[in-house]
Amino acid sequence: MGLYKRGRTWWMSFTAEGRQHCESTKTSNKRVAQKILDLRKVEVIEGHFRLPASNAPRLETFGTSFVDSVPHPITRKRYKSSIVNLVAHFGDIPISTITTEGIELFKDARLASKVRAATINRDLAVLRRILKIAAKRRLVAATAFREVEMLEERKERRRPHILTFDEEKLLLATAPDHIRVLVTLILETGLRSRREALALKWKDIDFANGVIHIRQSKSLAGRRIVPMSSHCIKELLAWRTLLGPGFSEYVFASPIRPETHLIDVRVAWCKAVKAAGLDYFWIYDLRHTFASRITEAGASPIFVAQIMGHSSPNILQTYVIAVDDFRRSAIFKLETLREIRTAESPQYTGQNSTTIQ
Repeated sequence: MGLYKRGRTWWMSFTAEGRQHCESTKTSNKRVAQKILDLRKVEVIEGHFRLPASNAPRLETFGTSFVDSVPHPITRKRYKSSIVNLVAHFGDIPISTITTEGIELFKDARLASKVRAATINRDLAVLRRILKIAAKRRLVAATAFREVEMLEERKERRRPHILTFDEEKLLLATAPDHIRVLVTLILETGLRSRREALALKWKDIDFANGVIHIRQSKSLAGRRIVPMSSHCIKELLAWRTLLGPGFSEYVFASPIRPETHLIDVRVAWCKAVKAAGLDYFWIYDLRHTFASRITEAGASPIFVAQIMGHSSPNILQTYVIAVDDFRRSAIFKLETLREIRTAESPQYTGQNSTTIQ
């Protein structure tokens, strides 16, 4: 083992797994180079350093293979977008040539292009996962992410709009039927708008026991049973009656193709918010509103996370038996809060006859 110079850069030579290995320290400072070599020696002694395969795959090929192995279609679509961004910057290079310096340059280039830190972090997370898998398969010596930090994204996060009960009344009074039911469903259960609420099937709603079964989710915690409030049950039953028996298996079916569900309601949502005289906010903020209301009603943050389908393995193991009772109790608390807040003004009970847009 030792150091030698190529031009202005120090290189190190060492033996690992019975083979001589040469690697650039990427520094012209001999003292720094010696420290890097010392770290390599420790890795070799402790068995953490492994030589990469001589035929390391290229980024696009390996990345596409990784994405194809992802089971959830929405997650798979998001990862594909990241692969496109990564290949656009790095090119279709062997994954063994991706360095810490290269990753830092990727971050700088994306930031210079005015890309949000959260988006860059999603791309970095995909690359980190790819390199981790490659390291386990001995396709790279070690992941280049050991010295890479994710970008700070909290400062860029948009502050969600928490809907007041008065604003809710305005929205429900002017919204078309499907938006009114969708708003009520999310505000009363905290379901995700696109992945869970719009894709909901009637067979997954147990009116007798007052619960909704979320069977499809990208995480284990997302597959859950969500209690319904009496207000939510009433709205869903009225909606089913309005649609008529046998219209579709989906709660929010496409009016053109009832065998499929609505994918996007952004246009109708925008019109509904405008008609209510409210400043525009994302429909996802209804989920934030649910979390805020049910927490204010006194529900434990642990069970709020459970109801909303957030991953929390430790809590699941500890409260697996009692969780259903606590979830139902949390929904009852939400109903009580609703009654208190709306006691001074008449509660909206009307039905609109506007068509689905």
